[in-house]
Amino acid sequence: MSIDPAKPFISHLIELRKRLLYCLITLLIVFLALVYFANDIYQLVSAPLIKQLPAGASMIATDVASPFLTPIKLTIMVSLLLSAPLILYQIWAFIAPALYQHERRLMLPLLASSSLLFYMGMAFAYFIVFPLAFGFFTQTAPAGVLIATDINHYLDFVMALFIAFGVSFEIPVAIILLCWCGVTTPDDLKKKRPYVLVGVFIIGMLLTPPDIFSQTLLAIPMYLLFEVGILSAHFYAKKPRTKQVSKP
Repeated sequence: MSIDPAKPFISHLIELRKRLLYCLITLLIVFLALVYFANDIYQLVSAPLIKQLPAGASMIATDVASPFLTPIKLTIMVSLLLSAPLILYQIWAFIAPALYQHERRLMLPLLASSSLLFYMGMAFAYFIVFPLAFGFFTQTAPAGVLIATDINHYLDFVMALFIAFGVSFEIPVAIILLCWCGVTTPDDLKKKRPYVLVGVFIIGMLLTPPDIFSQTLLAIPMYLLFEVGILSAHFYAKKPRTKQVSKP
């Protein structure tokens, strides 16, 4: 009996389509559950700026459709972020059959921890960085300048910061993957601590307002996450192969 070589490939395509469909359904369900609260979600996200605005100042909408489209745009982004763990699980379910057992033991905890760290980075930006940053911006405005931030521009700004801080908090996951792949080792990373310390402060300078306090608030967590990544990488780093000496 002849075996059709295209059948395995077609079965993979069917499986991929099924997983993508699950992802879209998950995203749609979360969006439909949140869309009614779109304005409330935007008020929650804009609260750090509104609290820092001086008396008489407010946010504005310069486009006709912005009052409607901007909260919807934010709701779509929030739905994607909330659906991320389930979407990552679908990706995991698709690639897991092709992995070895030890690779599965590595990847599943990394997927869970990467989602948690990303959310922690966003929470850090919202509760710590935003109040300090917006307080700095509003207090340094020139005299006679009325602060009136466009709601769409504000959304683009905070989403960029959310993603930047979320990605920054993925440092332990990145270190574990690099050590597991053999690109580097925990011992090599320990030798680079002075460079990493300078680097996190440079990143803090680029992502935060130009004051040393805000830069330190980002640099210190990033460096601590670097140390956590080194400690965790010891459990996943590739062990050097011992050379066997042949007996004469």
